[in-house]
Amino acid sequence: MIPSLSRFRRSLRWPLWLLSPLGSGHDFRGNPVLGSSLLNRMGLHVARLLLARLMTAWRRLWLRGLLPEYLREAYHRDGFVVVPGLLSDAAFAAVLADVNAAAAPVRECVQGDTLTHRMLLDDTTLATLPGLRALLEHPVFAGGVRYIGARNAHPLHYIQSIRNGVRPGRTDPQKMLHSDTFHPTMKAWFFLQDVDSSQGPLNYVPGSHRLTLPRLRWEYRRSLVAAKLQDGYSEKGSFRADDEDLRQLGLTAPRDFVVQANTLVIADTYGLHCRGAAAPGARRLEIWAYSRLNPFNPWPGINSRIWARGFTWLLQRKWEQLDQSAAARGELSSWHPVALEELHPEASGGELSPGSGK
Repeated sequence: MIPSLSRFRRSLRWPLWLLSPLGSGHDFRGNPVLGSSLLNRMGLHVARLLLARLMTAWRRLWLRGLLPEYLREAYHRDGFVVVPGLLSDAAFAAVLADVNAAAAPVRECVQGDTLTHRMLLDDTTLATLPGLRALLEHPVFAGGVRYIGARNAHPLHYIQSIRNGVRPGRTDPQKMLHSDTFHPTMKAWFFLQDVDSSQGPLNYVPGSHRLTLPRLRWEYRRSLVAAKLQDGYSEKGSFRADDEDLRQLGLTAPRDFVVQANTLVIADTYGLHCRGAAAPGARRLEIWAYSRLNPFNPWPGINSRIWARGFTWLLQRKWEQLDQSAAARGELSSWHPVALEELHPEASGGELSPGSGK
């Protein structure tokens, strides 16, 4: 009875699976169409890579005026842009004051030995945080995330805290080089503190965002076996890479972003990247942004706050649903709510201030 019910439920999913190559889905193991060795041998994954890249280039063509030419050139060469000293001293101090004052729901996720807290910066939260709002509306920040994300819409912005070594002996999967998915995507980091090599700095392989012939061959070979991989992420479409893979791809070692506070980094996370190794207890505090859309959509979108508010509302309802489903199983959702104080565990020792190093 139960096996028959399971097969029936599986049969109901086939229409969605058959349509999935036209969307952003990338789960090779959970989707028998995307994970089909036969279809990928015939070129399904490669075709998706090429079409997604074509649509991304088309959308960026419409958005090229959003980013200065020298930064566009840096992005197309390296896969990222780095802007040190983005804000004036006064504007940066205002951002830090707002981070200290921010009061909104905080969510937590633990991966391996790393603990991450995020506070969503939606319009309601930003209404009382003018320094943070000015940062997110800065022409280089706002234009960069839209151009590199190939999407003329507000990305999701968060205050993000990353703490290392909270579960000794566990391996953080984000500390292995990887590509987020099969098409260009955007993540951005505005660092609120100086980041040294002990704090798990962002690592990125320059030029790994480009869809070169060696990269196409590598992706093709991976697609044939992806459904059988068992590292927890590659089989779901976030391919992991090691030194031998870099050699095959003709790429150099990753660059680590040891940077000063008030530095903005925007990257295409189709490129190979990871968190660097970190000392136990080391922490990073930053403003983090994220954007991803259907890669086959030729329309760059409309930069509308009404649309952004609607998307944020849907996201929050999804989180609540996941919380309820996890609670029904006697568990916590992977991103579960925690007390506001968790975002600022150093609060008893003083607030962030320019040059404080906290």
